[in-house]
Amino acid sequence: MSVIVTKNVHKNAFLSPFSYLASPRNKTLHDRDPEKVLYLVEPRGFCKGVDRAIKTVEECLRVYGAPVYVKHEIVHNEAVCNRLREKGAIFIEDLNLVPEGAVLVFSAHGVSPEVKNLAQSRKLLTIDATCPLVNKVHVYVSNKAKEGYKIILIGHKNHVETIGTFGEAPESCTIVETAADVETLNFDPDEKLFYVTQTTLSVDDCKDIVTALKSRFPNIESIPSGSICYATTNRQGAVSQICPSVELVLIVGSTQSSNANRLVEVALKRNTRALLISGPEMVDDKVLDGAKNIAISASASTPPDVTMSVVNKLASDPFNFKIENFTAMQERVPNWRLPRYVY
Repeated sequence: MSVIVTKNVHKNAFLSPFSYLASPRNKTLHDRDPEKVLYLVEPRGFCKGVDRAIKTVEECLRVYGAPVYVKHEIVHNEAVCNRLREKGAIFIEDLNLVPEGAVLVFSAHGVSPEVKNLAQSRKLLTIDATCPLVNKVHVYVSNKAKEGYKIILIGHKNHVETIGTFGEAPESCTIVETAADVETLNFDPDEKLFYVTQTTLSVDDCKDIVTALKSRFPNIESIPSGSICYATTNRQGAVSQICPSVELVLIVGSTQSSNANRLVEVALKRNTRALLISGPEMVDDKVLDGAKNIAISASASTPPDVTMSVVNKLASDPFNFKIENFTAMQERVPNWRLPRYVY
């Protein structure tokens, strides 16, 4: 089977700096089973918001020394958080556990104004590592609520990002999780409505919800550029493209990662078997179940070396998969500076 290469599919795409090929162990590509192919899907892995958040914590540790406190896990990946813990990061949910005057980093998912005010009252040195794309949604929610709009927030109500966004205007926000939820909404005919989304949602599911919203409320407004982040859109699009060519899709990521779970769902909705794995220890014959053509991608919070450890295992004995790149689109990475106090 030949690899499919498609370029410039998404006109607003951004290019990932993380592009790797497995280094064969003891065998060349010619020694491997020619019928067994592992496709490395691009774009995959770290997005700029995640990379920026991790570097923020690392720089805080370098500049201020340990410990550095972080509100919530900086990103939803065990490997990332464990590495930062070893360097002196302490992840907390309750700000009362942070000593007065200590350094506190807000995670990439964002926090509500209430959390920021509490941190200020405790005289904490706060560094905001919120992804700029999440922050964009916060700004719109806050501004539109002040203009008298009712906000419909499409997202998972228990996800930390949605909680933070909702906190910008709780009296004006209604959370919608499914298209069916739209039928339960009750607004006055002359109400000004505005919708935003969690940035890591399924593009498929979000499309259905937005269609339902526009059907019920034709005058509803939204962010012109959209709310779902470029990395979410591009990674889901790449997985969608490879599905017809493979029997199995492996997504490397953590179970608590929203975008990792959404990548699995994208493949399953296209009738392709898909599994979420955290690392190479989860790969065995039972998992592969005889699959000859496999695709591998990774969530936006998965370190490249973790993904490559899975690739290297599949490229080595006893699996011996041939490795090919599958580039669904080119991605341009935004040039975001680190937050204040860590330049």
